[in-house]
Amino acid sequence: MANNLRTIALYLPQFHTIPENDAWWGAGFTEWTNVRASQPRFEGHHQPHVPTKLGYYDLRNSDVRTAQAEMAREYGISGFCYYHYWFSGKRLLETPFNEVLSTGKPDFPFCLCWANENWTRRWDGLDRDVLIAQEYSDEDSRAFMEALLPAFRDERYIRVNGKPLLLVYRTGIIPDPLRMTEIWRETARRSGIDDLYLVRVASYMDVVEPSPASLGFDAAMEFAPHWESIGASLGSLAEAGGPDVPVRHNMFVFDYERCMSNMLSRILPSYPLFRSVFPSWDNSARRKSEPSIFVNSSPEKFAFWLASVSVQTLERYQGDEQLVFINAWNEWGEGCHLEPDEHYGFSWLEGVKSVQQFMEILSAAREMTLAANGEISFSAWYDCFQRINSDEGGLSGKLAAALPVLAAGGAQLSEEEMLKRFIDLSARKDEMLSAVTSSLCWRLTAPIRAILDKVQGK
Repeated sequence: MANNLRTIALYLPQFHTIPENDAWWGAGFTEWTNVRASQPRFEGHHQPHVPTKLGYYDLRNSDVRTAQAEMAREYGISGFCYYHYWFSGKRLLETPFNEVLSTGKPDFPFCLCWANENWTRRWDGLDRDVLIAQEYSDEDSRAFMEALLPAFRDERYIRVNGKPLLLVYRTGIIPDPLRMTEIWRETARRSGIDDLYLVRVASYMDVVEPSPASLGFDAAMEFAPHWESIGASLGSLAEAGGPDVPVRHNMFVFDYERCMSNMLSRILPSYPLFRSVFPSWDNSARRKSEPSIFVNSSPEKFAFWLASVSVQTLERYQGDEQLVFINAWNEWGEGCHLEPDEHYGFSWLEGVKSVQQFMEILSAAREMTLAANGEISFSAWYDCFQRINSDEGGLSGKLAAALPVLAAGGAQLSEEEMLKRFIDLSARKDEMLSAVTSSLCWRLTAPIRAILDKVQGK
């Protein structure tokens, strides 16, 4: 079971001025306008989110886009999924991606997600005041696909089994999605693209979550936070392990850890469902009233969650379908970003990198064991590591406790043999182990550190 995992971060192109935003919100408005003005709503509330490394950037600046891609690659992000705003032929916030496409820079993988909601005055609470609406027709479906063809032909475009990957944010508001996807595929074929890999975003905002195939799609992507899994709004921060601070009536506060646990324990459907995670969420910068705020998040919990869904993805899928999504690279107005800020620095990105390194080691160790001992699943390795990381028994006891898991998969190993195989992972073992042991101290890396400590006589 090879490790072809690709971790894709959702990307918001909102950070530059456009005439429409000037007219709707005032001259010079960008996403940063709300981010800068945000204030704490309760004791210990992390607001405002202040960017550090890249500052309050303008996405029309090619140097900024290059710096983002270099940072993403360094920390284990495989590609960006740019939100795409199309309203019956009218594009919004298109300049950054148009320049990515026309200049060939940055040389970093990408795909698109059609954000097909109406634009309303939601930010100031007037949801029914539509600024620009979506309209659907056969002609528009053809025009939409024809406009995307240059992107699909770009060699940087992310593909699944050779097919360009396209996400759609709200299939539940499309009058006839099956007809639309038929037109898309037909238009693509006539233009020399054999087929598309279409993914509907699943968040339960649309109440009903049908199978992708029934709508003409190939798979679904679990949006995080998955709104069906967030749990009840808290009455006090103490419910999430925080101070005894009551939650005000005009906001919704949720426990990150509860949402994580609920999403991890979901019964997964038979169709392909790509898992996703989020580092944190707090849209109080955007929402003057009734914001949704998640408390009790941390880089360690985020890394644990990402590692868990990564292991599951390698277990369930093969090849190009080994995809995991992160929401998001730069949703600063929703307090949901991997980019570094004053509060957490690079910790979210370090968590991603730690998971990538962990998965490399996990895969290498498993492959070496498979060579002589038959099948053992990634989930069995995961269980093995959890047993090793228990609080009882010392290293020898933990390794011994893990042996039945390995044996159940056909790997009959003594403690000494298992230890040797872990240490002889690959020619890159020293570099990989050093990188892991210098990263965040979160529990999935503890077994590797414990083994390294024993070998070094610590």
